[in-house]
Amino acid sequence: MKKLLLTGASGFLGYNTCLLGSSSWAVWGIARSDFVKPAGVNLIRADLTHSARLRRVFSEVQPDAVIHTAAASRLDWCRDNPEESFRINVQASVLIAELCGEASIPCVFTSSDMVFDGFNAPYGEEDPVCPASVYGEQKVLAEEGMKRVYPRVVICRMPLMFGDPGPVSFNFFQDMIDAFKTGRELKLFTDEFRTPVSAETAAGGLFLALEKGRGILHLGGRERISRHDFGLLTAEVMGLSKARIIPCLRKDIPMAALRPPDLSLDSSRAFALGYRPLTLREQLLKLIPSPHASGLELPH
Repeated sequence: MKKLLLTGASGFLGYNTCLLGSSSWAVWGIARSDFVKPAGVNLIRADLTHSARLRRVFSEVQPDAVIHTAAASRLDWCRDNPEESFRINVQASVLIAELCGEASIPCVFTSSDMVFDGFNAPYGEEDPVCPASVYGEQKVLAEEGMKRVYPRVVICRMPLMFGDPGPVSFNFFQDMIDAFKTGRELKLFTDEFRTPVSAETAAGGLFLALEKGRGILHLGGRERISRHDFGLLTAEVMGLSKARIIPCLRKDIPMAALRPPDLSLDSSRAFALGYRPLTLREQLLKLIPSPHASGLELPH
């Protein structure tokens, strides 16, 4: 069985990629700390910013392919810690591409829809990048640096994702489900749009990119939706007609980092390769087949 080296194995997307890939690959997952890893995954504790350690991992594992999902992705943290986030998001990424180039093996890098500013959606792969945040700027620098040192790198720009966060990660979807379970009021934007997919769907796109991808691929879903309407759809799938979802505008919530208004991706290039996201309702039903099956205690 071929060996896959996966960075960010304890993260949201990385964990779901481990789950999907362990049946057909010998997965070696890199994480900064121990976590409850999926069965069949080999855990490597390593800090990607330590270049000597990263080189040693490549030498010891000798992978046949690499999927690089690790990132410092919190917008406010990247803005407040630009040097540290640069080491994680840019320098480590470029070194990974360099090491893949030395071994002449496939490399897939997970970039972000945040490389755009949100004012000219939907965005295709050829549209000029225009980031509105430090995180987005660093993803652009990583894309450029990785392609420069290893032109075979496949860059996958990821959309908003939802689903199982894994044992140590956390995401907006988990917070939404928690709000629905407890009856907590939840404010959701009516003026922020994305093309979301489940993390399982996104992971499938990464393996497709590993097999067939070239250059840049967008791995968004087929449906453009606001966070507010996504919340309504999730509540409907969960059978919660009285979920406390409060519509609001981005300007109503003070935020340190700018949030682009519309980061919808045109993913037709990936669709042509065989990327087949289900509808959002179908993806949610796979995650939440029914209130009882999901173990939810519904608020009265």
